Amino acid sequence: MARVLSLELTPSGMVLEETARVIQKDGVIAMPTESFYAVGASARNEAAVRRVSAMKGRRVGKPILVLIPDQAELAALVAEVTPAAAALIEQFWPGPLTLIFRASRFLPDALTEGAGTVGVRHTAYPMLVPLLRHVGPLTGTSANRAGQPPAKTAGEVQAMLGTDLDLILDGGPTPGGMPSTIIDTVGPVRVLREGPISRHQIESALSHSGLALAS
Repeated sequence: MARVLSLELTPSGMVLEETARVIQKDGVIAMPTESFYAVGASARNEAAVRRVSAMKGRRVGKPILVLIPDQAELAALVAEVTPAAAALIEQFWPGPLTLIFRASRFLPDALTEGAGTVGVRHTAYPMLVPLLRHVGPLTGTSANRAGQPPAKTAGEVQAMLGTDLDLILDGGPTPGGMPSTIIDTVGPVRVLREGPISRHQIESALSHSGLALAS
């Protein structure tokens, strides 16, 4: 079973260093987010990202989203930030909004699954931001096997994925609720999933920049 470390509001240096050691060795962790627990691997590590897909049983062709701690990380992940993406970033980041971008050609194929795009979310979750700043962008797919409900506690993660993970960071129960809103900003702007940020809010933010959602 996976090792478990306690992740406090301000993670200790020991926890950050141990997590970095695991990530640097193609490791995969579970970590709390603002909704549910997520499975984290370095977004730039092909082998680790393939492990994430395998343990979740994800279908082929479904890209994996990436979590970042600040907008400065975006440039290394995406090929272009469209005017629509820029408008939504200004209005809603950090927050529960995942934006789909054209992916950088340097990202692993396992992350983009041949789609040429990548989903990115700038998180504001207090436990997660220091970790991401220490280890770099991580995958943020939910910590469950395909078809199972997302995990809200470290115990639920251990029960579902403990034999496959290297480390579980226990931050206590997560808030749950709706997963992030997903907006495709490549080509016509589309709402792929409506979440905490409503379609109306997206339309309003775009209209202020003279832009609109695709009908």
